[in-house]
Amino acid sequence: MNEDALLQRTWHHSRFSDIARLVSLKEKKGLKISLAFPTLNEEATIGKEILVMRTELMERYPLLDEIVVIDSSSKDNTRKVAERFGARVFDSKSILPKYGAYRGKGENLWKSLYVLEGDIIVWVDADISNIAPKFVYGLIGPLLEDDKIAYVKSFYERPIRSSKGISSSGGGRVTEILVRPLFSLFYPELARLIQPLSGEYAGRRSLLEQLSFSVGYGVELGHLIDILQLSGIGALAQVDLDLRIHRNQTTAALGKMAYGILNTFLARAKKYGATEILRELEDHVLPERNHIALEMDDSAEGSSHRVIKTTIPPVERPPIIEIAEYREKFKK
Repeated sequence: MNEDALLQRTWHHSRFSDIARLVSLKEKKGLKISLAFPTLNEEATIGKEILVMRTELMERYPLLDEIVVIDSSSKDNTRKVAERFGARVFDSKSILPKYGAYRGKGENLWKSLYVLEGDIIVWVDADISNIAPKFVYGLIGPLLEDDKIAYVKSFYERPIRSSKGISSSGGGRVTEILVRPLFSLFYPELARLIQPLSGEYAGRRSLLEQLSFSVGYGVELGHLIDILQLSGIGALAQVDLDLRIHRNQTTAALGKMAYGILNTFLARAKKYGATEILRELEDHVLPERNHIALEMDDSAEGSSHRVIKTTIPPVERPPIIEIAEYREKFKK
């Protein structure tokens, strides 16, 4: 399949706006569909997200069979708000406790596969200010229309806030500076993904259960490379959701994100023979200059600098189908 084949499976969400038609396709194919929100301190937005999806895509149109929140032990009222608005809520560390717990989005996604019931899984970030049903039905549509498609990514305009106000675009900085150049060099088929790191995507359980999950920032990139190797570019599609308004990360936070993503990329490149790793990977990232602390000592030199390291463990959860409890629950 040629490198531009993915562009033939790139659509605008309006193509799938006839939700009644999607419900008919779902029922005809005998599928269950689950929506999950990974959360950490999202009390300000999670209630509205659940309300919109439950009202429009469960009560008005029975497209979704369940809405679940997987929480990373939030310190605010995220879990209480989510329960009040009708979601099933789990603390991530309580799921498959035998296998331990890590803090990270990838950890929540991996564990969600154990508690969700759907044949199709939709994951949506919990910090979206302009949430709308299109964020879900736009991702489900391609999976219901075409049985060959197994994983659907979102893309959108991402406004960015600065000292001068809000610019209409400028988000996705890690994608353009790091991920797209890497994909262009090593996996040019994937470079056609407009926003490979977008936080909203959907997939078939039959594929998702075969994927490894980086517990942190690299989970989306790891999925894409694994899917390319397992199923080929023909399993992927992407949908334009127009606009996504959310919190923008600081430069320091983006540095940590880039480090985690690069760790995952190098692990995949080594696994699939795309390149050689010449040194062992560290498990921490050094901060930008403004976050290097000045430490005083009593020596004649007066003062010295020390670096504050942020630990970013390169932990990978195995394909969940390898977990005995999962195979028993889902009769695999």
